[in-house]
Amino acid sequence: MTADALALQRLVAWFSPAFPIGAFAYSAGLETAIAEGIVTTRGTLANWLAAGLGHGSPRADALLLAESFRAGTDAARLKHLSELAVALIPAPERRAETLALGSAFRIAAAAWPDSAAAPLPEDCAYPVALGAIAAAGGLPLPFVLIAFLTALAQTQISVAVRLVPLGQTDGLNVLSRLEPDIAAAAELAETGTLADLGTIGFAADIAAMGHETLETRIFRS
Repeated sequence: MTADALALQRLVAWFSPAFPIGAFAYSAGLETAIAEGIVTTRGTLANWLAAGLGHGSPRADALLLAESFRAGTDAARLKHLSELAVALIPAPERRAETLALGSAFRIAAAAWPDSAAAPLPEDCAYPVALGAIAAAGGLPLPFVLIAFLTALAQTQISVAVRLVPLGQTDGLNVLSRLEPDIAAAAELAETGTLADLGTIGFAADIAAMGHETLETRIFRS
């Protein structure tokens, strides 16, 4: 089996819905957008997710993942990147989300012994934990970025399938439509630096901040 095939095998495991990090419990503010009638159709969902990939937190998280991957075993650098990742998130629920997912991913990934080589801080943002552990395992960064961003999109689509609601075929059509956006965000993260970090995802940030005020909530963010 080739090294690329082995890397793919691990990434399929890490981003499977069965991987025990609980990503399904979070909507990253999408629940608010649906409740407020902003996301109501296949088209509005695709536009919402494409905007995030191009200008919002998924773009920033991919850049932070890549920087963490390149940081390797530099513990001080990884701590700084995790603190930066948390500081960039305006909504308290989203900050709790990234730290919870980071902790859960670190615990679950310990099943692979090479993950111990990543000197992560005790409280670590999810993209930073993922980048450092992927580097420790020798996984190709482009594969990791594509898998990470695709999984983010799939999680959000799953939220909309349940809450809008949309059909499974609609959800798959959205995922297909997002392939160029995912590829572009991955390429930017692979070649970019922290100088490229920044977001203008105001609608998503406001939706995430408003989530805690919803009278009925299914998701944790």
